[in-house]
Amino acid sequence: MKSFRMYRQSMSIIAAATLTLTACSKSDDDKPAEKNINETVAADAQLTLFEAAVVKAGMSNTLASTSNLTLFAPDDNALKQIDLNGDGTADLDTEAKIKALDANGVAVLTTVLQYHLLTTKVMAADVPAGPNAEISTYGGKKAFATRNNAGVFINGVKVKKADIAATNGVIHIVERVLMPPMGNIVETIAINPNFTFLVAASQRVGLDILNTLSAPGPLTAFAPTNQAFIDAGYPSIASIQATPAATLKPILLNHVIAARLFTSDLTEGAQPASLGGGKLTITLAGGAKVKGNGNTTAASLSITDVMATNGVIHVVDKILLP
Repeated sequence: MKSFRMYRQSMSIIAAATLTLTACSKSDDDKPAEKNINETVAADAQLTLFEAAVVKAGMSNTLASTSNLTLFAPDDNALKQIDLNGDGTADLDTEAKIKALDANGVAVLTTVLQYHLLTTKVMAADVPAGPNAEISTYGGKKAFATRNNAGVFINGVKVKKADIAATNGVIHIVERVLMPPMGNIVETIAINPNFTFLVAASQRVGLDILNTLSAPGPLTAFAPTNQAFIDAGYPSIASIQATPAATLKPILLNHVIAARLFTSDLTEGAQPASLGGGKLTITLAGGAKVKGNGNTTAASLSITDVMATNGVIHVVDKILLP
């Protein structure tokens, strides 16, 4: 997973069978937990970076002494992908880098780790079918959980291993780091340098689109990168500013759906309606893709399940034409 730089100023389960995600094995049931969550994390060879992050954030005591917790723990492979400060390099891929984080880095790290923790014990079988049942995390931010035939998901991120018992709660291993929302869709896009063309197009259209993307939602925004605009015939921001707002408005609205759709909600052949009045076509073979009525080929979702306070953002590599 490529890091998503929109978190730079403030700071989205390998598939298992439903049976595995909804019940512990008999041997696990028969063997009582002997370690608390902190000790269980420390003993797990796939959570060495997560353990170092917990220590650096000063959360070891919380994981050791607080009762009835649920921890969604990203494994080492997930943490190696994260760029906290937005400089283009991973910040959590070694224990040495984690230990060297400055005060700002620790503050962001703490916020991220708290987003992986619930103050109630929730076994995989008890995750609501949803879709996207709202839950509150330790830090007070909202997350969304789903259980379906494909497994258990939180913010569209799949649980790789569920129901790891601890004396004070339960641990679920997730395949990606859960990034908390840092603003609404407009605010989240505005701080990412990969979306300066999209920001310019939104500003050109004006309050109609800005108010739409700032509304309470829930919304799903397919956000085209700068390169997507260039490939579509907008070589510069000046070219966007020279385009009539009436031309840009239906294009931008065609990238927005009036629902919160994580990748775990996408189904083959689905045709959700966009706010522009058209339909988008979803395909999943070879990776999730979305196509506008006016496109000859589908756009790939290069980065998925980026949380915003009013919805979710997926990054696409093409303009979705009405």
